[in-house]
Amino acid sequence: MTGEQVADLHIHTTASDGVLTPVETVHEAVRAGVAAIAITDHDTLGGIPEAVEAGRHAGLTVVPGVEINTDFGQSEVHMLGYFIDMESGPLKDELEKLRGYRTDRARAMVEKLRESGIMITFDMVKEIAGSASIGRPHVARAIVQAGYCGGLNGAFGKYLVRGAPGYVPRSKLSPFTAIEIICASGGVAAMAHPGSSKHDELIPQFAEAGMKGLEVYHTDHSSHARRHYKKLAEKYGLIATGGSDFHGPDVLKKVPIGHATVPVEVVDHLREAAGIR
Repeated sequence: MTGEQVADLHIHTTASDGVLTPVETVHEAVRAGVAAIAITDHDTLGGIPEAVEAGRHAGLTVVPGVEINTDFGQSEVHMLGYFIDMESGPLKDELEKLRGYRTDRARAMVEKLRESGIMITFDMVKEIAGSASIGRPHVARAIVQAGYCGGLNGAFGKYLVRGAPGYVPRSKLSPFTAIEIICASGGVAAMAHPGSSKHDELIPQFAEAGMKGLEVYHTDHSSHARRHYKKLAEKYGLIATGGSDFHGPDVLKKVPIGHATVPVEVVDHLREAAGIR
């Protein structure tokens, strides 16, 4: 996509598990040379106002978004929402519940870890998270900070994945419920990194339920996967979205903003799908 304006529509900030603030993220996007980004923090809209304002000053389009983590069977399915109404009652209520579940889960993880001899505290996790929506990365950072692991990959693999001493199952939320909530907020629902979810059979069902986008271009998608999901997007009339899934430096997956992009015109398609003129 060299030579044309591009958008990175999957980006996280310190409002969830990213390491750059919303303002720093905007400045990084400007340095990366993208024309537009979407702030899609996990289960929170907290970073959007600051990013939108910073984008306005920097001449960068910032799409208000969210990433809602859901479950289907024993696997995760993540749903992105674009151009959501930040004042939507149903969306705000559901995200508040999800953040509450995240906090309870992190507290339970700390308790299990302490029973296994990993003597971190929930206060440590809260301090690391700050005002962010608490998640496993913050628990992992506490493990590293306490000297039990040399890096985040080791902390996750040894203590926080399914079957590990500190693993606690998430509260279940259906991807269909996430689509419903996003649509009720006036937003456009898109399935995130379908290659990781491995539930292609659900894509037509999601489309029927109101989903209008599919993340074709993602850091974890090979060229073969991109071609495959582009065909599925075309088959079901879905907007082909894409983004880097940027979380910043010093994280599990070190990818820069702009690592996976779509033409900036996709932002217009999403805006139209949301009914915004």
